[in-house]
Amino acid sequence: MNKEMISKISTITLFLLSLSPFAIPIDTLLRAQNLTDGETLVSPKSVFELGFFSPGSSRKRFVGVWFTVSPDTVVWVANGDYPLDNTSGTLTLNKRGSIMLYDTTGRTVWSSSSNSSSDANNFSPILELNDSGNLILKDQMSNSIIWQSFDHPTNTMLPGMKVGKNLRTGFETSLSSWKSSDDPSEGNYRYEMDTEGVPEIIVWDHSQIFSRAGIWNGEYFSAAPQMLTYKDMFNFTFVWDQDEVSYGFEAKSNSTLARLVLNETGVVQRFVWDQPHQAWNLFWSKPKDECSQFARCGPFSICQRTDMQACSCLRGFEPLTPTEWYMRNTSGGCKRMVPLGCSANSDGFYVIEGVEVPYSHIATSDASISVKECRRRCLMNCSCMAYTPLDIRGQGSGCVMWETVLTDTKYIGGQQVLYVKVSKSELGTNHRKWRAVIIGIISGSIIFVLLISSIVYLLWRKKMRYTKQGKNLEHSERNELFQGTDLPVFDMDMILQATDNFSNTNKLGEGGFAIVYKGQLPSGQEIAVKRLSRESNQGLNEFMNEVLLVAKLQHRNLVRLVGCCIEDNERVLIYEFMANKSLDFYIFDATSRASLNWTMRLDIIIGIARGLLYLHQDSRFNVIHMDLKAANILLDEQMNPKIADFGIARLFNREQGVINTKTLVGTRGYMPPEYISEGAISLKSDVYSFGVLLLEIISGKKNQGNQNLLAYAWELWEEGNIIKLLDDVIECSAFATELMRYVHVGLLCVQEFPDDRPFMSSVFTMLSSDTLLQDPKKPLVGTRIGGFTSDGSFYQNDSSSVVSVDHLTITAIEGR
Repeated sequence: MNKEMISKISTITLFLLSLSPFAIPIDTLLRAQNLTDGETLVSPKSVFELGFFSPGSSRKRFVGVWFTVSPDTVVWVANGDYPLDNTSGTLTLNKRGSIMLYDTTGRTVWSSSSNSSSDANNFSPILELNDSGNLILKDQMSNSIIWQSFDHPTNTMLPGMKVGKNLRTGFETSLSSWKSSDDPSEGNYRYEMDTEGVPEIIVWDHSQIFSRAGIWNGEYFSAAPQMLTYKDMFNFTFVWDQDEVSYGFEAKSNSTLARLVLNETGVVQRFVWDQPHQAWNLFWSKPKDECSQFARCGPFSICQRTDMQACSCLRGFEPLTPTEWYMRNTSGGCKRMVPLGCSANSDGFYVIEGVEVPYSHIATSDASISVKECRRRCLMNCSCMAYTPLDIRGQGSGCVMWETVLTDTKYIGGQQVLYVKVSKSELGTNHRKWRAVIIGIISGSIIFVLLISSIVYLLWRKKMRYTKQGKNLEHSERNELFQGTDLPVFDMDMILQATDNFSNTNKLGEGGFAIVYKGQLPSGQEIAVKRLSRESNQGLNEFMNEVLLVAKLQHRNLVRLVGCCIEDNERVLIYEFMANKSLDFYIFDATSRASLNWTMRLDIIIGIARGLLYLHQDSRFNVIHMDLKAANILLDEQMNPKIADFGIARLFNREQGVINTKTLVGTRGYMPPEYISEGAISLKSDVYSFGVLLLEIISGKKNQGNQNLLAYAWELWEEGNIIKLLDDVIECSAFATELMRYVHVGLLCVQEFPDDRPFMSSVFTMLSSDTLLQDPKKPLVGTRIGGFTSDGSFYQNDSSSVVSVDHLTITAIEGR
């Protein structure tokens, strides 16, 4: 068909259309054809509509695109800055290939300004609205796109749309907020790709950074690890090459309606349409807390959401102005304490895990090198402050380096790590060098030959005893775990001096296999000394397990092992001292639990989840704790939680899936059903214990071996009265939404079957974002045969120690 024939057909079509308004194609508009107020274009499958609307309570009229199922949800606006005063507007196409909006006087209110250079006689524009929400102006003759709304978004990003920059032409695509919910004119905030340094998406408030997404690490933006949990729903694309830098997403199902919105307050929100309830579900937003504020803590610091001090200096740094810092004015940030020596002998790195890396505008990158080479380059570069892998997939690859300042670093969770360069003096004492110097001095003096012989003999005896004790672990595991621990070994004389000969006045607590004492080292450092029982074989196993595991595990939500002592029959572990004791001292005490407000409890839950996620996924070894409970959560001076007591922890290979054991150890009330009935251990065992602990923290009530707290929580869930679960010392009205979510997550964790429970990575995301949650299934619970006392303890109406749990009868097992 030639161009002349197409032109004639178009003319005839226009004539026929003019005879009947009902003949207008519902998804297209042709040249000289008008769309007036009250008429709409509808996409082929009726997903989107284009027409005239008035937002909120405004009487102004605008042309926009909205979801058919939700007409108030406008995703694009043509004339946001140029509203119509009445309903007499007309939308049409001119002969040069532009979309034109006229008012009642014929004045041009808005134009797409998409003029074509084609001869008008050989040009046939057509406007189409497709099912992705993209409004496309095309030339029917060449079928080429002249203009499309996806290139000119307003405040909404839809699947299939991109935000970014064409590096060859300089053309940029970005979002702009509305001025208000009633006014779609351009507001104060922009969502755009910063292409300087290492690209990342920035939300600008005028010319100031409001929030940012972090660098793309191959899996997600470092500020949004929640994106990992959306992979079943979306495909995310990030392009960074010589032609463009862009980000976009696609829904995996054509039936999924989704949108990302930059609202009028600068908050980025992600919504998915809930078809059964005919409503939008908000499942992620940013910023959501004080740490989301850009550079909240100043240079060389790190931010972590907390009820107390959110900001802290990076290791090796101190407040630039201490007086202002401790008055909570942290904008000045921190300064380095010990200058770098600019050599491998003087400098080293410490790792920060689960981090949103610093602002990357001033960073440099190289995708072609290994992480090992990245480390070497940073070490040799005097200006280099830190580095991180550019791509975290697999073993990691590529390199991002910061050479001037580290700004806006945050704990966020996820798999991103940051290696910060400091003087080796800030990384701790090198005990191997110290011991070598001492031995060298002694060996250089003939007068101490006899003493040296005695020391060698004693060391030989200690090694033989150590080897015998080590047989409780698999040989291959023992070798791997001991390698590079550098764990200090203390003399018993020092331990006795530190604890005043294990004085009862220094006793902090006592368990089945150990007594814990408070102590103080000669340096003044306060410590907690765990002295294991001499008689208990289980205590010996615990000691070996705990020394070998905890020496390798370093995380801010795990208690830190300072050293150990093995002399004669003594087995002693030395931990950092936790000023605020253990969590059970607070949540199960009628007086003390009043000091834990709602925010503090949520922070404690998040901290425990972060530590458990590290054990399961982010540490060098996959570890199952096996005894997660309130008594094993210690609290530091800022009430930050730290997981303790790794005596019965197990190494775990994800390929194993499940470990089976015939010996049950742990604490009743926290052990999952499959462990009690079958001896089955998996990562989901800790998830179950975490769910129990979460419900205990929220309610202030103990979960006994008969699982009465779970029964109580499930009853309230089914009744829709979950607010009743909240500890009565907390005012509940302001926290109802968060309470519902946290209890929901807790019930997902304690579901009967392990496969139904989420992994800790998903649990952490569900707790720290607004992701969609599945309905929980009923946990394995028994009939409540008592009630809760004022201190949160459960009393039974009979003396039975055997509890019927649905189809399973379990004899209660005493805790440790």
